[in-house]
Amino acid sequence: MKKKIFFVALILFHVFLNSMILIVSHVILRDKLSAARDKSLAEHYVIASSMLGDMQALEQRGTPVEENIDSLMRQYSRYLQGKGNGLAVSFSGEWIYESAAASLEGNQNAPPDTGYSQERLVYMENESVPVLCVYGSFPAPWQDYGLMYIGNLSEPIRSWRHTKNVLFLAGAGVTLLMAFFLSQFLNIIFRPLRQISGASAKIADGNYGSRIPVHGTDEISRVAHHFNRMADKVEKQIRQLADAAEQKQQFVDNFSHELRIPLTAIYGYAEYIQKAPVSDEERYECTQFIMSECSRLQHMAYQLLDMALLRQDEGKSSNCSVKALFAQSEKAMQMKAREKRVRLTFALSCDYIIRGNPEQLLIVLNNLVDNAIKASEAEGEVRLCVYPEEVHMVVEVKDAGIGMEPEQLSHIKEAFYRVDKARSRAAGGAGLGLALCEKIIQNHHADMSFRSTPGLGTTVKLSFPV
Repeated sequence: MKKKIFFVALILFHVFLNSMILIVSHVILRDKLSAARDKSLAEHYVIASSMLGDMQALEQRGTPVEENIDSLMRQYSRYLQGKGNGLAVSFSGEWIYESAAASLEGNQNAPPDTGYSQERLVYMENESVPVLCVYGSFPAPWQDYGLMYIGNLSEPIRSWRHTKNVLFLAGAGVTLLMAFFLSQFLNIIFRPLRQISGASAKIADGNYGSRIPVHGTDEISRVAHHFNRMADKVEKQIRQLADAAEQKQQFVDNFSHELRIPLTAIYGYAEYIQKAPVSDEERYECTQFIMSECSRLQHMAYQLLDMALLRQDEGKSSNCSVKALFAQSEKAMQMKAREKRVRLTFALSCDYIIRGNPEQLLIVLNNLVDNAIKASEAEGEVRLCVYPEEVHMVVEVKDAGIGMEPEQLSHIKEAFYRVDKARSRAAGGAGLGLALCEKIIQNHHADMSFRSTPGLGTTVKLSFPV
């Protein structure tokens, strides 16, 4: 596109410039010919007037004019010979005198017919050498005589051609200069388009961070600005897709790993019961282990189903009483806390209201309390409290258990991740509880953060918008 614009603009400029040069050359040529015409008319008038006086003098002396015309015209011819001009005299329709310059090829063989009038004829002959001819008859009684002045136009034509050549050479120089400046101008104009093309090529090759510098507020700058916005959105979408793909792959890998271990154990115990002679006590232990692993797989399936159904329940929200949530969680988790000999404590000064889905919020509380009980030692305490903080309502679940390292804290929200894999598997955990809690908290536009110290316990902080 740039080349097309360059050549079209240059051709139009070249045509326009040369048209102007031709017009100027035509005007100059016309002015030079007009000046040569005026000069020829003036010289013809001067010579004709002088000749008329000389002819009258010859007649007064009784000397025939026609016989002495050569000697009479010789002095005028010598005057004009240096200028390349010539003279010719006619009598009764025939030339009776021609100077050397007047014998140029192309002159008429016979004098023009003016009908004995005083009008002078001016015309050009341009066969071999361009000349300007001025012919006029003398007044009575010399009307049979006529004088032709032949002006050589070689010098004016040569001067005009030189001027014309200079103009065309200057036009060629101006055209080259115009081509240079036009090329630079188009480079500046098309620079953003080249940058857009280069950036789009990089993006097509996978470099989604490529951007275009934006300068000014013209149309092309706005195109570059919108291109950068589009590239930002494309990069964001690609990053989200890559993260989602990575999470899905990690989920599949973890899920496959979680399934492989219990299925292998179940198959092994079932094969042992089928093929080996076992006692009733051993058969009971094997079936008990098989049922335990099946129960864990069932629990995992329910948690996965809960995560899949979360999006369908996003719009089911109402005013939830924190006091009521604490009471329901206490009823659900009290038995497990007693088995572990862990004390549950619920602290709230008054009843607070949270906007959300009560069933989902109860799932979050139960998962967090369950994890806190698992992490606590015998005779430990799990404490739940609620308090306002700026524009948030904060619910905290705190234990004094084993705690976690910073590296472990960065992964606990991932599906199937477990801090202590042996302990969690023995307790029936699949590592999906906190991943499920994180999705529920995100659906409530809230935030879940962890603060933990190894050996001192963990505090989970839920911040809900007021």
